[in-house]
Parts: sequence; structure tokens; C-alpha cells
Amino acid sequence: MAEYVEIIKDLQKGKYSPLYFLQGEEPFFIDNIIEHIELNALDDTQKSFNQYVLYGKEISFTDILNVARKYPMMGERQVVIIKEAQEIRDWKKEEAQKFLTAYLENPLATTILVFGHKYKTLDRRTKIAKTLEKHCVFLNSKKIYDDKVPGWVRSYAQASGANISEKAIMILTENIGNNLQRLANELDKLRLNIPADQQIDEVAVQKYVGISKDYNTFELQKALSLRDEVKVFKIITYFSANPSSNPLILVIANLYAYFSKLLLIHHQNAFDKNAVARAIGVNPFFANEYIQAARNYPAHVVIRNIELIHQADLQSKGIGSASMKDGDILKELIFKLMH
Repeated sequence: MAEYVEIIKDLQKGKYSPLYFLQGEEPFFIDNIIEHIELNALDDTQKSFNQYVLYGKEISFTDILNVARKYPMMGERQVVIIKEAQEIRDWKKEEAQKFLTAYLENPLATTILVFGHKYKTLDRRTKIAKTLEKHCVFLNSKKIYDDKVPGWVRSYAQASGANISEKAIMILTENIGNNLQRLANELDKLRLNIPADQQIDEVAVQKYVGISKDYNTFELQKALSLRDEVKVFKIITYFSANPSSNPLILVIANLYAYFSKLLLIHHQNAFDKNAVARAIGVNPFFANEYIQAARNYPAHVVIRNIELIHQADLQSKGIGSASMKDGDILKELIFKLMH
């Protein structure tokens, strides 16, 4: 089973395999590999003759293999990309699987066949899954854990030649979450707008991403950690007035992640900067805030708060209080968290 970085490095060197099977819950890695192949495996003069993009809902394995077995026209190779491969109707048909297996065991060297099987994974115990894993460049694209997202943002920025501050990273990750495609898009936008010799900081994030420097989820968590009621209620008033920029479901998700980190600190009794950084996967620069929060919210209060956040999540989905507006749910939740 290949890793995303290894696959991208090979593609950047112009090393292509005849078979790729890309599956999993995280679409970003799958889409990036497919995009790289789609843009670079053939030059523009060849694409109209030798590049095929097919969609799972519309095709069968027979259709795919009929195209894959063709020889390229006036070129050395052809590219066949299957998007939404999880929708192919033949995955559970034994006879169709036999046809696919026969091709996988003896693929045409002049064809690059790519399956993009997003949001789902094949059962690895099945014969077809084992055959695909054996013969293809096989990627299992997993969602990355929330505590790994800041590191991913840092690596992505560095790989593109950008210098980004830790606070800018935290503001982006706390407000966007683990949507890697959106994070990548925003980082690309920042890189284009900020000169290479300047650092991307929170001011740049405010200007080009549209996340307020003073009124964002990161600042809300910081104010909660200090029990700064005045600032907390200024922020949630701003959120209530700007719901499209600060959707309740995302605020709730971030609060749940935040208090879960505090629970982990209590569980591991991690009350120095390095221990906190290791326990919850944050930069030591931000550890003092979490230490302060853990002291202001004892373990039993943290557990209660996680339950309150769960109740607010149900309310946001119309369970228990269908008549409440999002802003009222948020204000009630924040008041209960702090009292």
C-alpha cells in the first residue's frame, strides 16, 4: 500500500504506473493525485485523443476495460480516469470482477488506468480488494485527526514555499476544521497574495480569508479559557450576527474538540508545556492557554460541558427545541459552559 507523499513524488518525477486504485474517506489526497495525472501525464496536444474521464454511475467494468485495452492514437500512452468509482454497479458481480481481475493481472503497458473510489473503502477481505491492492498503486486515504491538522497546514505551507505564523495556523484550523481542500485553497490564496519574503500572519488571514482577527473560534476558545465573560459574549454576539461566516455546527464541533483536549489533559495529568503539547498535539507556544483552561475547568466540569455541547448539537438539528434560533442555542450553550 503506497503513501500519498510517495505517489506524488513519483508523479512529479514523471514515473507513472499502469494501475492506480485510490480509495478512502479523505477526498483531498485522492483528488490531488487524480488532478496531477489528469494535468501532467499527457501534453495538451495528446489529451483530446488519449485522455478519457469516465464516471462510475454511467459505466460498467466492461466499458472501462474496452477503453483501457485501446492503444493510444499517435502517442506513447493513454490515460483513463474513473471518477466516483464507488458508484460502479459491478463491484458485487462475480462475473464482472473476473473480467477486471484478468486485466489487473495483465494490464496494457500503454494505458494509465486510475480509479478514484471516494468516501468508501472496499472490504479488504474480498478477493477483488486483495487483487487491486496487489497489482495497483493502492492508496487508502484516511481522514487526519484534528490534532494533526495544524502540522498538515504547516507542511503544506512550507512545501509551497510559504512562511506562516503559528497563530495564523491555529486561526485557520480552529475556524475551518479538517476540511483539507478548503484549507489548501485558502493557503494557496494567501501564498499568491503575500510576498514570499513576508510571513503569513493573522492579519493576512483576516484580510484574504475573511476570518476576523478578533472574532473567531480561536479567540472564543482563548476567552473561554480565561473565563473572560465580556469578550466571550462580544464574540458570540458577532457570531450570531454573522451566521454564514460562523455556522453554529462548526462552532459546536470546535468547542467539542477543545473541551475534549482539556479532558485529555486532566486524564494524563499533563500540566506543563511540553506534556500538554505531547498530549493534545499542539505547539508548545499555545500550551499555557490550555493549562489555564484546565485549571479553570476541573475534570468534572469538562465532562459536564462536553455533555452540554452534545445537547446543543442535537438542538441545532431540531431535536428537543425545534423553535430555537442558532444564535439563541449558542448563547445558551456558552452561558452554561461558563457557569
